[in-house]
Amino acid sequence: MWMRGGTSKGGYFVKEELPAKRDDFLLRVMGSPDERQIDGMGGGDPLSSKVAVVTRSERAGVDVDFLFLQVFVDQAIVSDAQNCGNILAGVGPFAIERGLVAAQDGETPMVIHMDNTGQLAEVVVQTPGGVVSYDGDAMIDGVPGTAAPVPIAFRDTAGSSCGALLPTGQAVDEIEGMQVTMIDNGMPCVLLRAVDLGITGAETPEDLEANVALRARLEAIRLACGPLMNLGDVTEKSVPKMVLISAPKQGAIATRSFIPHRCHKAIGVLGAVSVATACLVPGAVAEGLAVVGKGDRLTVSVEHPTGELSVVATLKGGAVTQAAILRTARKLMDGEVFA
Repeated sequence: MWMRGGTSKGGYFVKEELPAKRDDFLLRVMGSPDERQIDGMGGGDPLSSKVAVVTRSERAGVDVDFLFLQVFVDQAIVSDAQNCGNILAGVGPFAIERGLVAAQDGETPMVIHMDNTGQLAEVVVQTPGGVVSYDGDAMIDGVPGTAAPVPIAFRDTAGSSCGALLPTGQAVDEIEGMQVTMIDNGMPCVLLRAVDLGITGAETPEDLEANVALRARLEAIRLACGPLMNLGDVTEKSVPKMVLISAPKQGAIATRSFIPHRCHKAIGVLGAVSVATACLVPGAVAEGLAVVGKGDRLTVSVEHPTGELSVVATLKGGAVTQAAILRTARKLMDGEVFA
């Protein structure tokens, strides 16, 4: 099944239906490596070259297990080094459509185990009359029109890939002559102030991608941060994400994120969760730029090139204990794909 999940789209498969040579199969399905992916289903962009592998869970209190795979566009690489909160938005509807979870009348709550990092997500799928509904009034920036809401709450995501919220134990480190914040609250990210790189942070993704010197510098910093974040050599990994931050226009913080080599037209869900969390960490590079309130439950609006993504953060003792976001999903195609 091909679905849009949040601001991404890709192929959704039942685990047991994939062939033994899974990665070879998925590279053929997407048409990688080829920057156009002309011989496959991929759209020539990391945001449309994604895969969800779903199976009924045997874990207590969990409905389905979800493995996210990023199929590289121009390299023969299939990576499981990260989660994807956007593709996650389609997992609930897909699980019901494939009979992995029984639908309830009205709404169907579901607990999803994210195999990539071992964390849990709670989602709610709209199922009037016991049937998945994709129509609704929910809007998310980066996607035209409206659709049924898919609220997602993440549990215990701090350090899910790196072992700690702040992998180095510090809010700020100096890497390659730059002040950075390395953070992992569901997605390993390296935050840098855009002004420190000689840009405003308001540039378009296309302009940033055309800046060869900027991209080379970001990659040098990323490669240096990888081992410090307990990720090892990240040369062929899709993490950490590099996030350039600047003062917001209306929200809490403005971002331009590299994922890691292309500039995101929006921002990843878990990337936004990590950025929002960094806005609440004293001494992080976001301090002095981020506009956030005080309290135990805060909405942190993360601005991106096509709008904003609001993260509702629940805090206890100053630490973020839960993050919730709103996504939508839509079924695009159900049939056979050939490899």
